[in-house]
Amino acid sequence: MWALLPALFMGWALGANDAANVCGLAITTGALRYRWALILTGMFVTLGAFLSGAKGMGTYSALAAHGLGGAFVVALAAGLTVTAMTWKGLPVSTSQAAVGAIVGVALAAGKPVDWSVFARIAISWVSSPLGALLIAFVLHAVVGFLLSHLPLSLEVLDRVARLGLVLISLWGAYALGANNVANVVGVFVGAKVLPAHLAGLLGGAAIALGVLTYARPVIETVGQRLVQVGTWPALVALGAQAAVLQIFTAVGVPVSSSQAVVGAVVGVGLAKGVSAVNLRRVGGIVAGWVVTPAVAGALGFLLWLGLGRFLG
Repeated sequence: MWALLPALFMGWALGANDAANVCGLAITTGALRYRWALILTGMFVTLGAFLSGAKGMGTYSALAAHGLGGAFVVALAAGLTVTAMTWKGLPVSTSQAAVGAIVGVALAAGKPVDWSVFARIAISWVSSPLGALLIAFVLHAVVGFLLSHLPLSLEVLDRVARLGLVLISLWGAYALGANNVANVVGVFVGAKVLPAHLAGLLGGAAIALGVLTYARPVIETVGQRLVQVGTWPALVALGAQAAVLQIFTAVGVPVSSSQAVVGAVVGVGLAKGVSAVNLRRVGGIVAGWVVTPAVAGALGFLLWLGLGRFLG
């Protein structure tokens, strides 16, 4: 169906942008080779979207009700916003792009917005990166204590860390699909265009395609330019990010994997000392988070004004 094309485009953009959040650190530390990391990430993203993605779709349906035309414009506006940020190499919040577009189109179409649902989602934009930062900070201290007291050689510890990175990357990919597929197809489920299980499968496949085709720019940003981390710190950061995604999936609130992984990486950096964190880079990423929902909302508003008469 032609109306689903923007959703598939949004899924592609999400996968291209967010692959870094679950496998970027594993790649840059050498635990996974680039090609295998992307293949495994794509597989587990699709699995998570299909098996566990339905709950978050209900949250977006409650935010604002859209018909088929509105869902088309929401997906188009969000996809264009995420693609622009990915092109700039910034780990943008796809959740913020989706929510901004949903609200912008609703306002342009004169549809009611449930601002209490919006407030609950907006709170998650702050709590998810802070939660990941705190979890990573504490885990770094705990892991550091354990490593200093384990009678294991450095070679054995490195092998254990690399295996852990692979396993947690797969967990993070599953959690990414489960939590973020609502950003791709949630509005279409709300518009009763697709059943949730089929939407999860299509959305997960679109995300996987983005992972496989255009993930390198953001992988380089998250894995190399933000904080220089070793194997064990990378393991801690990925674990904190995956835990946050899983927690918010359980409560049905789609959150940004970008915000979670950046919070986790900064938490590891702070545990090593403030000088380990590229504060200028962090500031640029946070600025992108502030701009994203506004840009997506404005774009959705304008697109509806231009296309609404044809879409109904």
